[in-house]
Amino acid sequence: MTNIEKITSKIYIINMKQTLIRTIVLLSVTIFCGTIICGCSKSIRYDFNKNQASVNLRYPDASFAVISDIHIYSPELGSSGSAFEKVLHSDRKLLLSSIELLEFAINEIIASGVNFVLIPGDLTKDGELVNHRIAAEKLNALTAAGIAVYVIPGNHDVNNPDAFRFTGDGVEPVATITADDFAQIYGNFGYNAAIMRDSNSLSYAAEPVPGLWLLAIDANRYRENVPEKHPHVSGRINQKTADWIAEVGREAARQNKAVMAMMHHGFVESWKGKAKLHPEYLINDFANFTRFLSSWNIRFGFSGHYHAHDVTGVEFNDTYFYDIATGSLVTSPCPLRYIQIKNNALDIRSDFIVERLHPGTDFARNADAFVKATVKLEAASVLRKFRVREYDIELITDAVGDAFAEHYRGNEDPLLSPLIVRSWLSPWGRFVLKQQQYVIDGLWQDLEPLDHNITIYLF
Repeated sequence: MTNIEKITSKIYIINMKQTLIRTIVLLSVTIFCGTIICGCSKSIRYDFNKNQASVNLRYPDASFAVISDIHIYSPELGSSGSAFEKVLHSDRKLLLSSIELLEFAINEIIASGVNFVLIPGDLTKDGELVNHRIAAEKLNALTAAGIAVYVIPGNHDVNNPDAFRFTGDGVEPVATITADDFAQIYGNFGYNAAIMRDSNSLSYAAEPVPGLWLLAIDANRYRENVPEKHPHVSGRINQKTADWIAEVGREAARQNKAVMAMMHHGFVESWKGKAKLHPEYLINDFANFTRFLSSWNIRFGFSGHYHAHDVTGVEFNDTYFYDIATGSLVTSPCPLRYIQIKNNALDIRSDFIVERLHPGTDFARNADAFVKATVKLEAASVLRKFRVREYDIELITDAVGDAFAEHYRGNEDPLLSPLIVRSWLSPWGRFVLKQQQYVIDGLWQDLEPLDHNITIYLF
């Protein structure tokens, strides 16, 4: 080995060691911050029901649909220019198709003959008043057809400092809405029909069919949003809302009502490792919170936020809970859920509309490719911070893109997971991949039960 080669080798080793130290520090900070984020609500004193084991609930028959994260966006806020393109390719939303996707879904739902519809949050791109008005106008078609609608806000919907109009290379603020505005705009979609309201949030309880209550939980942090700062994505409730939920549980038990829940944030992990990588997509202290709900005989809930189409069940001693997450209507495969409760069984069916919106075109294929491409861009941005070489980035992000696309569709099959030829990676690339392998493996492993076309018995 020549002197130049020796010096180059030493420099490479020094750079590797320095990068490794930075990686360890960054991972430590990430884990520490994730612990703080997930654990900050542990001070809440949950009022657990001590008598849940003695309850034998009977669920009334019901038929309803679920759509989520519809992210309505009006093209009048801008549909071209570098600023818009940057936002468009930093996420997985088919923003410019949001209105026609909702219209298509509404027509499908009306034809299905369901009794009501649930929408667990993120009705708009970023809480723009104009987009809320469009969403409410479109949803009126359902109520006009005799189908009730129940909504809850998502993290994008209220007091959002990212409510912008795109002006070529820049943006300018547009009107957003307050919590009171949300309840007023969507008064005909749950709030006017509420039988109980939480005075500390936009949470409410309603009775979509006799004998079945809907507990709609608002865990968003819009009150903490400030102008020119990124809005809060994570979710948590305060002590007063926790006490109100227990009050709903007690009143439902007194009246012998069955209760189901709806919330924007996830109730449980949809894949092992989600709480580590993306804690902001779960309700804070999710294990205790979900056990708290199940103690009040709330055995299933509907969520969104993560854009993944997933069903995951957990057990808590004498009871259980199913988190039925519905993928975003504006993220391929653009799913709907149809739910039927009959004979104390929960029948869950899925419908993917991406291939039917523009038949005979490349719309579905392009929508699928768009999901993977945007995931790859986000993953590549992270890997570049760790100084991973571009060739390694392409191989790793390709696997990450496939994993997320599969998780968004649901019913993941790990046998279909593409193999990464590790020998093609540099030593540093292999090291970084090893640290993040849990993400790819976790996304490909479908937690029980299946994610669509299943029946859950509510014993």
